[in-house]
Amino acid sequence: MTYRVRNIFIAVGLAVVAALLTTFYVANYKRHVRQAESTVTVYVAKKDIPVGTPGSELASHGWLATADVTQRTVVPGAISNPDQVSRLVTSQPVYAGEQITLRRFASQLQLGIRSQLHGPLRAISLGGTTDQLLAGTLKDGDHVDVIANLKAGSCDTCLAVRDVVQNLLVLHAPGAASSSHGVSSSTTSSVILAVSDRREAQKVFYAVQNAAGWTLQLRPVANVTQPPIDVEGPLSMLKDGVTPANLSHYAGVGK
Repeated sequence: MTYRVRNIFIAVGLAVVAALLTTFYVANYKRHVRQAESTVTVYVAKKDIPVGTPGSELASHGWLATADVTQRTVVPGAISNPDQVSRLVTSQPVYAGEQITLRRFASQLQLGIRSQLHGPLRAISLGGTTDQLLAGTLKDGDHVDVIANLKAGSCDTCLAVRDVVQNLLVLHAPGAASSSHGVSSSTTSSVILAVSDRREAQKVFYAVQNAAGWTLQLRPVANVTQPPIDVEGPLSMLKDGVTPANLSHYAGVGK
């Protein structure tokens, strides 16, 4: 075989190899394109989903819908089953039409009290003494009433006691006072409560800022009854449970 013929065979062989590699590359590219253009079913938000929405409520409350999208447009972390977020809550808002992705969710522990705020609920922090806040007794999840001693009318010395608001959820209870560390009942602490609307927040804030005194009242955990709100002032305190004869005696002593 001459040198020239050998070079021709080598050139032909290289051309064949190049053709095979090109064919393989084109076939692989077409397969990749077809895969990228294939559609898959994902879950999207049917309407805007606010922060703090439990994942367990998405399906039952009509927050979810399905949509077919191309493989290449699937968002990282997109869920394939609503059960993937059933124990989570939204940490960021999800807008209508967006794919539901794990990146917008967090555990309740990660969100803290934010996971309990939804709809009209708001959080308010109150500072007071350990006695006022029932420090050491109050626990997260308890419910309390706020009682205040307020001025009655324009008279600075005329006071009346009443429930300002009832049945507030304790989001974060104050720590317990420790007498072994020299902490007295006058030591200040704080509590975070959930108020259901603007009026409740305003009433609580007004009472704390203007009352001659206020305190929290712990409600029962079970079998709760709701007595009507009453007002107690000097007259009712003197008259309630006292006989007319005793009242007459008191009036005579005062003369």
